[in-house]
Amino acid sequence: MSNQNQSRNYAIGLTVLSALGRLIPHAPNVTPVGGSCLFAGSRIGGYLAYLLPLAVMIATDPIVGAAGGAHGGYTFGSPVIYASFMINVLIGRVLVRKVSGLRVGAAALLCSTQFFLLSNFTVWLAAARGTSHLYALNFSGLVECYAAAIPFWGRTLAGDLFYSGALFGMYALLARRTAAADNRATA
Repeated sequence: MSNQNQSRNYAIGLTVLSALGRLIPHAPNVTPVGGSCLFAGSRIGGYLAYLLPLAVMIATDPIVGAAGGAHGGYTFGSPVIYASFMINVLIGRVLVRKVSGLRVGAAALLCSTQFFLLSNFTVWLAAARGTSHLYALNFSGLVECYAAAIPFWGRTLAGDLFYSGALFGMYALLARRTAAADNRATA
């Protein structure tokens, strides 16, 4: 995009708008947050890439949590979930500086997988605090936890692939339109 400020504004707007999309009714784990964090890491410089998605998550968790029955919207696993989304930002920074469909798809797969591993380890670990009695606190309990969560990983992957593609696609479309308008203005 020719205008850096306009490019940054588009990226910030798309990130915030997509992250707020978690407030819209959706299938379990099919949300724009993972893709939004990946996009932010790729297209927004500095600390703002981390701050925007994190601020949206912290602000909307009480709303989403109340709708799902969580007390106050925050859980034992909230810090791990936030950290996992910050890893998505980092993945965007490292893997998607140069955008291609393959890079975005591979990064979305990595984002979904690390989220699956970290969040479900936390579900299993919650048993150690006595907050859950779903799984035994041994290796077979951990394997059982991961096995039970595989359908959710598939949904997370579908959401991350779809929303990442949509965000990077919308951004490219905006870039083309801005470039075309700039060319018409200078011609």
